[in-house]
Amino acid sequence: MNKEERHKLILETLIRHESVTVSNLSLLLDVSQVTIRKDLTELEQENKLYRSNGKAVLINPYINNRTVAEKEKLARSEKELIGREGASLISKDDSIIIASGSTVLIFAHCIQPIHRLTVITASLRVSEYLGAMENVDVIQLGGQIRNSSLSVVGRHAESPLEEFCCSKLYMGVDGIDLDYGLTTTDIMEADLNKAMMKAAQKTIVLADSSKFRRRGFNKIANITDVDTIITDSGIPPMIKQSIEDLGIELRIVERFE
Repeated sequence: MNKEERHKLILETLIRHESVTVSNLSLLLDVSQVTIRKDLTELEQENKLYRSNGKAVLINPYINNRTVAEKEKLARSEKELIGREGASLISKDDSIIIASGSTVLIFAHCIQPIHRLTVITASLRVSEYLGAMENVDVIQLGGQIRNSSLSVVGRHAESPLEEFCCSKLYMGVDGIDLDYGLTTTDIMEADLNKAMMKAAQKTIVLADSSKFRRRGFNKIANITDVDTIITDSGIPPMIKQSIEDLGIELRIVERFE
């Protein structure tokens, strides 16, 4: 089998299985692991796959920080469906925490309060929108402002959370990896999200399906630390099954192609 034939089989295997280890490819193609690593390096240079922890995957597992304005344009329709589903979980006279990011901002625009609603948030834009509603009491956390997300971070944002106990935290993430967990691109945001999780009885993650199999620079929590994940129907079937097997509530909204 020549190199071109190996490359073709490697890509076909990835399409079927989404990821495959170097050792398994070595056995499948009956060549050394050194040869497989060279093949994967060439295919990665051609932007046909990505290498991560001794395996090959079809989707880049690492993501870079973008501004919230840029993120708002990505998977907009999916985020709106996810936001509506998340808003449907808010109960009468509820008290919730809303983190930061484009998905939770869209979620905030989907909220229709039942009687009164108390919201604690790190997002300046969430505060601006919900603060205009007469039946919503908004507590804006203080701290250092992140220009990319127009949200606050730091110890001055974290410390007030010790005084609150809310029913739900709505949190967006930059990456969800079954092994590594939930991640973001900013270390201070990760620390704030951890503090928010401690102040909430239930953590609800709002994430479109492109966030799966990806990793940000900073870990927030293990996937088993969350109660509910709301995503769209583009979630890979194997990941869907794995999440359900872990006992995590998975709510899937149907996206339209």
